[in-house]
Amino acid sequence: MPKYVILTKLTDEGLKTLKENPERIREVNTEIAKNYGVKVLNQFIVMGPYDFVNIVEAPDNDSVLKMAIELGSRGTVQTLTMPATEIDELIKIIKK
Repeated sequence: MPKYVILTKLTDEGLKTLKENPERIREVNTEIAKNYGVKVLNQFIVMGPYDFVNIVEAPDNDSVLKMAIELGSRGTVQTLTMPATEIDELIKIIKK
């Protein structure tokens, strides 16, 4: 299944939600798996211009796009999504 790197920045509303209900992170992960087939493989909080780095697996670009629009429309996060290719796959592609 295709993998994606999603960089997430919390809005002021998102920070408030996180502070009041830190478990919301896991709830959202479960929700996106159920509703969009997007499975969070790794999730890290980071310091810098983004708050989270997420590595996800999804059936296709459309699923990730729908998920990003849904999450963004809530006003709690802004996302930057990038398709990711594993190194072994890159080597196969180059050798073709």
